Amino acid sequence: MSEFWLISAPGDKENLQALERMNNVTSKSNLSHNTKFTIPDFKVGTLDSLVGLSDELGKLDTFAESLIKRMAQSVVEVMEDSKGKVHENLLANGGLKEKMKCLKIDLTSFVTHFEWDMAKYPAKQPLVNVVDTLAKVTRSISPASPSQQLAQIETDLKSRTAAYSVLKANLENLEKKCTGNLFTRTLSDIVSKEDFVLDSEYLITLLVIVPKSSYAQWQKTYESLSDMVVPRSTKLITEDNEGGLFTVTLFRKVIEDFKVKAKENKFTVREFYYDEKEIKREREEMNRLQSDKKQQYQTSCVALKKGSATYRDHKVKVTPLGNPARPAAGQTDRDRESEGEGEGPLLRWLKVNFSEAFIAWIHIKALRVFVESVLRYGLPVNFQAVLLQPHKKSATKRLREVLNSVFRHLDEVAAASILDASVEIPGLQLSNQDYFPYVYFHIDLSLLD
Repeated sequence: MSEFWLISAPGDKENLQALERMNNVTSKSNLSHNTKFTIPDFKVGTLDSLVGLSDELGKLDTFAESLIKRMAQSVVEVMEDSKGKVHENLLANGGLKEKMKCLKIDLTSFVTHFEWDMAKYPAKQPLVNVVDTLAKVTRSISPASPSQQLAQIETDLKSRTAAYSVLKANLENLEKKCTGNLFTRTLSDIVSKEDFVLDSEYLITLLVIVPKSSYAQWQKTYESLSDMVVPRSTKLITEDNEGGLFTVTLFRKVIEDFKVKAKENKFTVREFYYDEKEIKREREEMNRLQSDKKQQYQTSCVALKKGSATYRDHKVKVTPLGNPARPAAGQTDRDRESEGEGEGPLLRWLKVNFSEAFIAWIHIKALRVFVESVLRYGLPVNFQAVLLQPHKKSATKRLREVLNSVFRHLDEVAAASILDASVEIPGLQLSNQDYFPYVYFHIDLSLLD
């Protein structure tokens, strides 16, 4: 499953034993795979500031999850011809071990081997500064706060996907013109210069749509529909399921009379006059749009060309970017990620910034666990965070019962409310189903569902 439960319990002897009991029960019952989730010791500040941070982090968590889901969907749209390879391009850059900082890792492995990035988010700063550095989201937290990492990614995502959507819509409109019926589709890819009498002061060639059942009638009557129709001037250019497109040449002075008589016989004159420059422009526009759209993705993804490596104890799938042991001097992880040959600019941007946003999101989850654990269990800071990965959907109810039983002593009222929805928890603003005796946060990596 791509679902994780991030929980914490006090770090005293009694609760560490409770965690051990939980591990034994869930392991024997094959309910979940459990690993310790290491979170640094931050400078706490006042409890009042933690309450504010709790609210801020909740909004930031929601924003970050929404952002990465939108970016994942954008990857699907750009890779429309290779949708089966989308997950191979939704990766996180580094974060497991120092020697693996230049590697791209699948999302599950990043979460299960999470390590706080001290370089990006120094834990020695006051906690409020760590949150501020990670991301101040203008739309989700405060209109006055400066726009940083996640907000900038969102802004860029909106502008890039909007431009791509316009490009895609324009191309689709042109393509629709090439696939409609003879009444609506463009004729620039059907007719040729040789089908028309051009540059004549007196003569003109018209295009007429004739129902299939009326082909014989057309051949018998078209010369007599009006005066001054050139004999034997009709030719079938193309046809679809309903009818055919015929040419007919006549004198310009009888065009309107011919149209009236043709309509009376259920023949439709298609308004089209051969303009070589306009036809060339339309074809060039189609080619340009097709080329521009293709260039946003191009061919195969570099991640499929570079090979793979394995992280021994968890079979972590990673993709080297060049030589991980010898990065270019002065080159950042983000710079190295931007180099993928064979990838278009939009796909490359999405991959790099999806990784940035995803990593930030998991750091936000870690911060939420820290803040809520301090608020719930008090000072001095002493708790143990654990990451649970349920083995299957059908096991989640039983897993919840195990956790409730093991940690019931932490909050008897909360434990009772899980079984009885009518029990109210004084002072709690969340719905009962979101509150448990232990600190709990949900991580769902099903980003494309």
